[in-house]
Amino acid sequence: MNGSSTVRRILHIDMDAFYASVEQRDRPELRGRPVVVGGAPDKRGVVAAASYEARTFGVRSAIPMSRAVRLCPSLVIVRPDFTKYRTVSEQVFELFRAVTPLVEPLSLDEAYLDVTENSWGETLGMNVARRLKAEIRERTGLTASAGVAPNKFLAKIASGWQKPDGLTVIAPERVEHFLQGLPVDALWGVGPVTAGKLRERGIEKLVDVRTADPAVLHDAVGSLADWLRQLARGEDDRAVVAAHEPKSSGSENTFERDVTDLPTIRHEISAMAGDAAAWLARRELFARTVTIKVRYNDFTTITRSHSEDATRDEENIRRRAVGLLDRTEAGRRPIRLLGVSVHNLTDGTEPEEDAEPQRRLPFEG
Repeated sequence: MNGSSTVRRILHIDMDAFYASVEQRDRPELRGRPVVVGGAPDKRGVVAAASYEARTFGVRSAIPMSRAVRLCPSLVIVRPDFTKYRTVSEQVFELFRAVTPLVEPLSLDEAYLDVTENSWGETLGMNVARRLKAEIRERTGLTASAGVAPNKFLAKIASGWQKPDGLTVIAPERVEHFLQGLPVDALWGVGPVTAGKLRERGIEKLVDVRTADPAVLHDAVGSLADWLRQLARGEDDRAVVAAHEPKSSGSENTFERDVTDLPTIRHEISAMAGDAAAWLARRELFARTVTIKVRYNDFTTITRSHSEDATRDEENIRRRAVGLLDRTEAGRRPIRLLGVSVHNLTDGTEPEEDAEPQRRLPFEG
């Protein structure tokens, strides 16, 4: 599956409606009721988390609270208590790290674990997941859903398969059968807009990506094409990394000869921006800031940046990077080096606005 002689056992564990579930646990009068955590509806508040009772009304994280109240007039709105949520999160992650040091946090309530080797000596990832779910419930009174698979891509899909309190295993011999039933937007980096582009080109299912004409696929998704084709085969060699997430990513190109031709400069910047967008998609991250770096032939080096709502949309990042050239002397002064980078990264669990302008709320998917 992953080019390795050892089939890995990867878990993706996701706490169920985490913030809302903590509030329902601590306030019995909220149990069984539609509950959201977030800001006030009359102050541009956003839903940070929704209980499963609220979700039956169409209430989801990241939507405006005013809309949530229209969808569910009986909604109970609770202001967030992140000190409490972090304390519970620390308890959960202590359980994870007691089993394996290879724990990669994605947010307060979600992580990958590589349990190929584990302190329990369990040979089946399913058994590790089942025991961890039981320990989480005993320690915190909360439920979690788990996916078990040979790689991160499949494990994350699996964890969302039977929420809440789910456990889904994709054994190596079942991978192909599982992939055959998935829509194209199950692929990482394929949101509604990109999925629409793919479907316009007749690429409806995940497996259709394998046989799509390379030119057609590249026209739809740009530099993500190779990565999506790999995922469509069920291949994902990314390791579970316990280190902290990077704060930025980018690339630079030093030219053998100074460049003055503006179309060439724009092409180089666009290509590097596409690479940055593909990196964000692979890491399941979003960036608020796009920065270009320009070094002129006299070694004067400048940077120009632009920030807006977090995104990993390739066209957006390309457009912003190329647009930043207007704030340089590109085309008028010889250039020896160009670079593009993305900063202010997020895993997508923070809304862009909240009731309090100075505070941002992480939200749950």
